[in-house]
Amino acid sequence: MAALTQNISLVLCLTLLTIFSPCKSSIISINPNNGQPPLLYLPVRKDADTLQYVTVIQQRTPPVSLNLTLDLGGRQLWVDCDLPYVSSTYSPARCGSPHCSLVADSRSCFNDCFFQSQPGCYNDTCGLVVDNSVAGIVTGGEVGMDVIYVQAPAAMRGISGMEMVSVPEFLFTCGASFLLEGLADGVSGMAGLGRTNMSFPSQFSAASSGGMGKTFSLCLGPTTGAVLFAPPAAGSDVANSLVFTPLLTNPVSTATCHNGGEASSEYFVRVKSIKVNGTPVKVNATLLSIDEQGRGGTKISTVDPYTVLESSIYDAVLNAFVEASGKYNMTRISSVGPFGACFNASGIRITRYGPAVPRIEVEFENGVAAWRILGANSMVRVGEAVTCLGLVDGGANPRTAVVFGGHQLEDNLVVFDMERSRVGLSGSMLGRGRSCAGFVDRITTMGSYTGRDLTL
Repeated sequence: MAALTQNISLVLCLTLLTIFSPCKSSIISINPNNGQPPLLYLPVRKDADTLQYVTVIQQRTPPVSLNLTLDLGGRQLWVDCDLPYVSSTYSPARCGSPHCSLVADSRSCFNDCFFQSQPGCYNDTCGLVVDNSVAGIVTGGEVGMDVIYVQAPAAMRGISGMEMVSVPEFLFTCGASFLLEGLADGVSGMAGLGRTNMSFPSQFSAASSGGMGKTFSLCLGPTTGAVLFAPPAAGSDVANSLVFTPLLTNPVSTATCHNGGEASSEYFVRVKSIKVNGTPVKVNATLLSIDEQGRGGTKISTVDPYTVLESSIYDAVLNAFVEASGKYNMTRISSVGPFGACFNASGIRITRYGPAVPRIEVEFENGVAAWRILGANSMVRVGEAVTCLGLVDGGANPRTAVVFGGHQLEDNLVVFDMERSRVGLSGSMLGRGRSCAGFVDRITTMGSYTGRDLTL
């Protein structure tokens, strides 16, 4: 069935490329008269069944709450329009309009809807490929616009509580119900934070006339977390702990279906080396670079629940970790899929950073301090007395050699600074008595802010 789905998706991809309620809260504008844009915030929860990170916004008039799977590298917001879509503020993006020209990879004009006009079924509208990056399935969808409402802490205006911020004419793409396959229950689509004009960071910045910038902070947790469209406060301990490395552009899209010449919307970085307990792991350095076909390299993902490594890199890191585990009196036991190295959890000491196990260090190209992956992020509890190294074998020829997945990012602050084209990782905040659940609490209870910067 999986192979059949992939084949159908491939055929559909080729075809597509050829044809083409906030009433209880105060509502403010994303571009207020005083010139100070609000501090936008997406709450995030981890779905226990799928391990997906799910956020919520409101859309339409009257407003409807939408649960959305968070896709860090996703190109756009897409929602299921097969279900009744009722909104007095919806409008399709007409072919040749400025809105369509903003969508650089929109090369098709839809004129084949023969039913009553409704969201997802208007003629003379520009269309895009809609991609479920979890299941790897695609379809074509109409680009439309509607108002969305996003949360913001009212502390920015000197009052308590949360308020809703309206973002009018927010561009999105209409998907179909079958695209929800593999997504968490109750989800209506996906929220893309990627490097495109249609992503949340880009549209928020444009809607605020550039006042917000394009920097956002991602803080995932094992239960709750948040995306904050601002950097941490300069001089704060978490800001000082950030390890920055340049963002790379993969010239070839990594999406399931894409146009020729389209660059990837995902966040790539260059890894120089990987160490276990300070000892370099021998890997094929060629794999750590992006080749002319867009293969190889390293990206950051919220869609992959665990870090995925090309087979030779995986074997090298796993073997180095197992060898180092002997110094920690760790007892290896039978593996539990998808993991290749599991241990008796009862004999492992617990610290502020989680299980006391060999540390994994990732060195980036700029030679600054390494990003350290410690026990809470390297190990996954899979049973009462079983814990496993949370890395997954990605096979011998994956599209991307190293994919840092969600578990390894949890309780780390990850800052995407698009103005300087760089990404910063804090390392685990647990040792400082902080967490991403605490990050949410500080936002909700009006934690301390310096201007638009967050202090953790």
